[in-house]
Amino acid sequence: MSPRGHDGSMEEAGMRVIVVGATGTIGTAVVAALAGRHEVISVSHSKGERRVDMASPTSIERLFNTIGPFDAVISTAGRAAFKPLMDLTNEDFQLSLSNKLMGQVNLVRIGARFINEGGSFTLTSGVLASEPMPGSAAVSLVNAGIEGFGRAAALEKPRNIRVNVVSPPWVSETLAAMGRDPAGGMPAAQVARAYVHGLEGSGTGEVIDARKFA
Repeated sequence: MSPRGHDGSMEEAGMRVIVVGATGTIGTAVVAALAGRHEVISVSHSKGERRVDMASPTSIERLFNTIGPFDAVISTAGRAAFKPLMDLTNEDFQLSLSNKLMGQVNLVRIGARFINEGGSFTLTSGVLASEPMPGSAAVSLVNAGIEGFGRAAALEKPRNIRVNVVSPPWVSETLAAMGRDPAGGMPAAQVARAYVHGLEGSGTGEVIDARKFA
């Protein structure tokens, strides 16, 4: 791992960074932002050489076992159900909890046994944790849970590991794909700056509002 500079931030030369959700809208932008600065190991659910099922602790452990030593994990992955409260089923809530919430929790719990000393985990919540809307009950529940977990896990600092959470707003590219006005969102390339901050900064236990990096 690269040494830290006098200000506590990571110095230039590269870390070995696992990006989970690397083929998604935000993940693709994060990979592009890190390219040439760090060694990036791209992981997705169903594409590419490295794959993981976020809902399966066994799959997560297998991933870390096959990758070998690494310095950081950035997660932009996780599925959660978005639909009106009275339409949400037990299965919808279970999907959201086992995938986006416990999937990211398990990246930290399991990954902490494999990550290098002083490494970092940067997870993803979302603006719906604090700014809910109709249809977001399951998503808001999960996002708020991730933020609470990140703050608490960072207090324990096993082997000086840092844990942060990025809270993205609606992403312009996602809105466009939904047929909505992309001007109401934030471009993925700008959102990616928040993840770079989580990776290269010195903070821990932070919920990083990506809108500050617009």
